[in-house]
Amino acid sequence: MNDGMKFLSTRAIVLLLIFPSVVQAQKIVIAHRGASGYLPEHTLAAVAMAHAMDADYLEQDIVLTKDAVPVVLHDIHLETVSDVAKRFPDRIRKDGRYYAIDFTLSEIKQLKVTERFDPKDGQPVFAGRFPIWQASFEIPTFEEELQLIQGLNKSTGKDAGIYPEIKKPAWHRQQGQDISRIVVEMLSRYGYKTKTDRVYLQCFDFEEVKRIRNELGYRGKLVQLIAANGSGESSTDYRSLMTREGLQAVAKVADGIGPALQHVVIGPNNNTVKFTDLVSTARKLRLEVHAHTLRADALPAYAKSLEELLHIFFVQAGVDGVFTDHPDQGVAFVRFLSRDP
Repeated sequence: MNDGMKFLSTRAIVLLLIFPSVVQAQKIVIAHRGASGYLPEHTLAAVAMAHAMDADYLEQDIVLTKDAVPVVLHDIHLETVSDVAKRFPDRIRKDGRYYAIDFTLSEIKQLKVTERFDPKDGQPVFAGRFPIWQASFEIPTFEEELQLIQGLNKSTGKDAGIYPEIKKPAWHRQQGQDISRIVVEMLSRYGYKTKTDRVYLQCFDFEEVKRIRNELGYRGKLVQLIAANGSGESSTDYRSLMTREGLQAVAKVADGIGPALQHVVIGPNNNTVKFTDLVSTARKLRLEVHAHTLRADALPAYAKSLEELLHIFFVQAGVDGVFTDHPDQGVAFVRFLSRDP
C-alpha cells in the first residue's frame, strides 16, 4: 500500500472508485500562505515546511512597506498577525488599524509574528493550530522568500513554483505606490518571466490584471481571482466576470481563474452536491481553474473531511488546482489519483 492509500480514509477511497474516469493529469496543490495549517502563515518556516511537503506551488500575498519594499503578508494591515499594537501603539490610523505601508522595512522587521488572531479578544482564529506567541517568527520580504524557495529547489532537486498575489493595487496607488510594477520587476530579476517558468501571478482586481498584461508587459501565467461582490477585495464586478462574456474577457489576458469554493459548489440538495457551470465554461475558454481555500479545520457543510472536499473539487467538479492550508494532505490525495491502475 502506497503513502497516498495509507492517508486516504475508507470513505474517500470509495468515492474515488465511484468516479475514476474524470480524473485528469496535471492537478496541482498550492500551499496557501505556506503550510499555514501547521505554522504561522507566510513565515519562512511555513514556506520551508510546505516545500518539504512537496506542494507544487507556494503562495505569497504581497504588500508594500513605506520604503516600497514588497513583503509577504496577507493583509495590508498588521494587527491580526503581529505585536504591532504593543510595539508601535502611536502608529494606529483613525480607523483603528495599523498599515504595513506606514512602516519602513526596518520597523516591520522589529515585529513579532504569530498565528492569526482576533485583535478584539486576542484569541486565535483557528484554535487547534500553532500556539499564538510561541516561538520566534517575522514578516519576510518577497525577495527573502524567493531566495529561500530557489535555494531549497537547488539543494533538494525539486522544482516548487511560486504563486504571488498582488494585494489591493488600486489602494496602493492611492498611497503613492505602484505595487504591480515593483512585483513584476522583481519576478523578472529572479527569472520568472514567461509561461514556461514555474509561476502564477494572481490578483483580484480585473483592471489591474489587464494592466499587468498589457501595460506592464508581463508574459508569465496570470490568474484572475474571484471573490464575492462587496468582499472589499476590489471594485471588480465578480458576478459579471463569472458570466460567459465576462470569462471571455478574462481569457484575453489571463491563463486561469481562482474562484472561491462557493463559486464552484452550490451546496448540498437532498444530500447531493450541486455545481455551477463555472468550471465547464472556463475549460471551454482554455482557462485553468484553481479553487480557494480548502482547510481541514474549516470544512463547508457538504464535506465531512478534507479528503472528501478534495474529491469533490478535484474529481467531481474537475478543477485543475486547489489552494489549501494543509498541502501534505492535498499532495497525498493527488498522488493517489495519479497512481498506476
